[in-house]
Amino acid sequence: MIPDYLDPEYIPEHIACVMDGNGRWAQKRGLKRTDGHTAGEKALFDVVEGAIEIGVNWFTVFAFSTENWKRPAKEVQFLLDFNEQIIIQRQEELHERNVRICFLGRRDKKVPQRILRRMQEAEELTKNNTGLTFTVAFNYGGRAEIVDAVQKMIDSGIKRVDEKTIERNLYNPEMPDPDLVIRTSGESRVSNFLLWELAYSELIFSDTLWPDFSREDLFRAIKEFQDRDRRFGGLGGT
Repeated sequence: MIPDYLDPEYIPEHIACVMDGNGRWAQKRGLKRTDGHTAGEKALFDVVEGAIEIGVNWFTVFAFSTENWKRPAKEVQFLLDFNEQIIIQRQEELHERNVRICFLGRRDKKVPQRILRRMQEAEELTKNNTGLTFTVAFNYGGRAEIVDAVQKMIDSGIKRVDEKTIERNLYNPEMPDPDLVIRTSGESRVSNFLLWELAYSELIFSDTLWPDFSREDLFRAIKEFQDRDRRFGGLGGT
């Protein structure tokens, strides 16, 4: 059910989230950083349920970046195992909700083969679903995506390049640019996330740590989005 304060005719088609603050949430409570990631999973699927509830078509989250390999080895291993378990445990539930699962990022030798298989299985299972498209940016970096698009164009012998050519060579050309990008935990930067795609996205920076973020916080962010005047380089409506 859409809250009364939201305009049902102006729900963002695509919302993207940088889920920041899991480690700080755990440290504030004297817990291990990994406990913060576990709590963050509960927040994630509450927010996904909220997105489904109000009719969002695309929802993308930054789960593991190309820079996250620099973290301590134990945390990297935990994050890899944790993301694998989320795929295993949640794919059937999401499939039943008519959610299509996609992954965005480099599928290179850094990513264990078992995780690549899990990703492919989830995509195959849900490929014909027609509800929300839930995209997980995994081993993803915005600069890496642009570099890979350029390399793909070079390899295919393309001589003339414009914006449409680049867009066709991004990881998922079908994915629309996000209307709204939300980052939690009080950090006000995009951190190499969807650098090409967010050129005209509305950015909202929330002070809430990700494990405390809920579907109600999502709805409030959408309300702020609806109150803004999107101009796309023009003069807008005022």
